[in-house]
Parts: sequence; structure tokens; C-alpha cells
Amino acid sequence: MLSSAAPAPAGELTVPEPGFASEAALEERLTAPSPALIRDMGALEGDLLVLGAGGKMGPSLCRLARRALDAAGRDDVTVHAVSRWSDPAAARDLAEHGVRTVAFDLMDPDADLTALPDAGSVVFMVGAKFGSSGAPAHAWAVNAAMPDRVARRWSGARIAAFSTGNVYPLVPIGSGGSTEDDAVAPVGEYAMSCLGRERVFQHAALTRDARVALIRLNYAIDLRYGVLADIGERVRAGEPVDLTTGHANVVWQGYANEAALRSLLHATTGEGFTLNLTGPETASVRRIARWFGDELGREPVLAGAEADTALLSDASRCHALFGYPDVPLRTLVRWQADWLRRGLPLSGKATKFQSRDGRF
Repeated sequence: MLSSAAPAPAGELTVPEPGFASEAALEERLTAPSPALIRDMGALEGDLLVLGAGGKMGPSLCRLARRALDAAGRDDVTVHAVSRWSDPAAARDLAEHGVRTVAFDLMDPDADLTALPDAGSVVFMVGAKFGSSGAPAHAWAVNAAMPDRVARRWSGARIAAFSTGNVYPLVPIGSGGSTEDDAVAPVGEYAMSCLGRERVFQHAALTRDARVALIRLNYAIDLRYGVLADIGERVRAGEPVDLTTGHANVVWQGYANEAALRSLLHATTGEGFTLNLTGPETASVRRIARWFGDELGREPVLAGAEADTALLSDASRCHALFGYPDVPLRTLVRWQADWLRRGLPLSGKATKFQSRDGRF
């Protein structure tokens, strides 16, 4: 995704963007479409259906899509946001921003998917992660069985399906991360079931000419949750930051949502299109903790020593297609620290990015 802001002249430093005084201000920035996204969304055929739209990333993705379509003059395209909507306020907010919300339980065994709207493009965001180690059958039902029903129902659509970098093994810190062409080696029930999701969608692309894009995401940053919120909150509270998993990949959620939406135009038959989606850095947890210490005026408490391996992805393909993320890592840390200082809301749901045994 290319930033909509004009680049600074050579040799001139840009002024860092300020933080956010409210959730509304954060949402405004998260859902501001780039010119490239506006162009790509203007090329979509048919309506856009987002399955699992009530999760952490879904509402901002739906608003972003609606704003991009409006800017492209595509008021003929409806964005349908499908979820159980356990949080009615989230559904009301989306409706106020021009998104059509649909209450539907995709896991209901008697649910008839034909009751849902037809669409030319589908973003699949349904997933089960936390608690998967204690309920593996549920994780497989959500992550691997449901995609077959979806691929059959919307066989003529372009499908962008969120997956995870957890399908890769832990790799050496200096490796640069796993590429899309590297062998997968998922650890744990969650990661294995997510690979199952990918294989089911790939089977549809191979046998039913479905057009599929698989999005292997590593750690989107929204300020209300994410790897940086996990680290920053521990520094702020004076709690130890475990350095064992000493490196990670993170990316601004606005960029992640843009890349996922733009990947729809790259969805293909055959084995489908696979894309690692994350930031360009192998980010050091130790360094990030020290940055938070500087921002928050607290000496971070660091515990343990960095392992030689971590879950890391090389997103060079993504950056070549869609540009570098428009918000750099240092700015994300600054924003996160400001968010914590203001006492703005956090989800209370840790990413568990430190897990090395695949148990979530």
C-alpha cells in the first residue's frame, strides 16, 4: 500500500504523525484508503462479502472497503459484514458507516449458506485460535471444515482467506524469515488446522476453478491489541518482558487490511495465490521494550535470553506488489506508548506471540 501523503524532498526529515486522542480518531486513520486501494476496489465485480466481520480486524476492514468504494464512485457495490454480532454496538457502528451487517452463525450445523448474499468477492476472516489446544476438534471444524462449505457456496467469487504465519516452522533469526516458497511445518493444533484451511481452499481452486488468495498474516497492530500492546503494557506496569521469543514481525493493521483487500485482484485458480503479510523488520523485543521505556519513562524489566529461532516471515512479495507499510515500526511504538499513557481502551486479549510450542 502506498501512503496517500506526498513524500518528503530528498534530505528532508518528515514530521512523525501524532498519536490518537480517542478510538474514533484511531478508526478514522485505520480506515482511510490509499489511492491504490481506491483504484483496486473500483475494479471489483459484484458485491463484497466479509465472513467473520465481527472479529478484531473485521470492522475496520469493512469500513476501509466502504470508504474506498465510495471514493471510487462504486455506490453500486454493497459491503455485507457477516458475523454473530455478539457486540451489537459494533454492528450499529458499521451500519452507520454504510456497511450492511448480517447476523448469522456460520457454525450452526443447520445454517443454510444460501440465505447469505451472493457476492463477486469474499474475504474469509473466520478462525479459532485461543483455546484451540484444549478444544482441537472445534479448531479443525472452524479452520478447516468450514472453508469447504464457503468455497462451494461462493465458487464463482474471488476469495481472500486469512491464514497465519504459524504454518511455518521457527526459523533462525538471521534467516530473513520464511518465504511463500518455503516448506510449511506447522506446530500445534491451531497451526495445523490453519494449514488445513489453506489446503481446502487450494483444493477448491484446483478442482472447481475457484479464484483464491491465501493471506499468511503475522501480527497486525491496532493499538487496542497486538504484540506492541503486549510489550508496552508490561513495561508500563513494571512487569518482566520475556525475551525468549526475542524477535517478531508486526505490521500496521491499516496496511494489513489494504493488502488483504487488494489481494482479491490477485486471486487465482490452480493452487491459488499465497502471500506473506507483515512488516519488513525482524523486530527485536529487547529493543522495542527499551523504546517503550524511553517513551514511558520506565526502565523495562527484561527476563531471559533470546532464543536463536522465532516465527518470522519474509513479506518481500507483498511489499513488491503493494509497497512498504505506510506506518514504520518506530512510529507504531510511539503511537502505542501514547495510547497507554492516555489510558485508552485495550482488548485485554494477549497475542501469545511468545508461544513456541504451538499452544494457544
